[in-house]
Amino acid sequence: MNDFLKDLFKSQDYDPNQFFLIAGPCVVEDEALLTSVATEVSRICRDLGIPYIFKASYRKANRTSEKSFTGIGDHEALTLLKKTGNTFHLPTTSDIHTAEEAAIAAEYIDILQIPAFLSRQTDLLHAAGKTNKIVNIKKGQFLSGGSMKFAVDKILATGNNKVMLTERGNFFGYTDLVVDFRNITVMREIGVPVIMDCTHSLQQPNQTSGVTGGNPELIGTIAKAAIATGADGLFIETHPEPAIAKSDGANMLKLDRLEALLKQLTKVRKAIV
Repeated sequence: MNDFLKDLFKSQDYDPNQFFLIAGPCVVEDEALLTSVATEVSRICRDLGIPYIFKASYRKANRTSEKSFTGIGDHEALTLLKKTGNTFHLPTTSDIHTAEEAAIAAEYIDILQIPAFLSRQTDLLHAAGKTNKIVNIKKGQFLSGGSMKFAVDKILATGNNKVMLTERGNFFGYTDLVVDFRNITVMREIGVPVIMDCTHSLQQPNQTSGVTGGNPELIGTIAKAAIATGADGLFIETHPEPAIAKSDGANMLKLDRLEALLKQLTKVRKAIV
């Protein structure tokens, strides 16, 4: 595990041979949701020795339809994220969308996430790097693993070496994604931690209904393959009731199914370490 990750997880008691987990609901809906998810996931991760980062988007800037939910307000959502992290002693992460947002979000969260569609935006990457926060760049659905070296270089150019990469699949036609697990090995060779986004990689985007579809029944398949191919961490969006979630309900894992999956994944990890 990289030194900056060891420092990030210093308040947690975890198995150093385990993968780390980034998990939470897609978007901040209200405080009750954040509390219920953080309570359950932190308990599971303590029991299994998995280091845990709490995730929720404070605003959804990339939505298919004008009518889609985008958030409860930036300040309110960021305040709730910070409160959740402090209450449960967890590092937190959320995505940013413009260079101006980087410094603002950095006051509230520990890891700045760069959305896949924005992974080549030089000004955004430079602004994120200059905060000296950890920066997690999601690989664009239109990019190869090897090409992400240039995104990493943009963070390093700011003097910040705390950078991670996330695989989340590539476009396969207009309405599907496919995961090339070679990208995990290729991106690890860049010299940064690599995470597998097990939920967004199963999206079915660009639906004519205006609502993105998904295949959440395959989350376990993607996660097991990612651990087997050397992923350092997993990203799993989860919700107590995905059917009524305000964003990405079609591809989130139901919260009561997370523990059984993570138990399986710790066994896979143990077998390959």
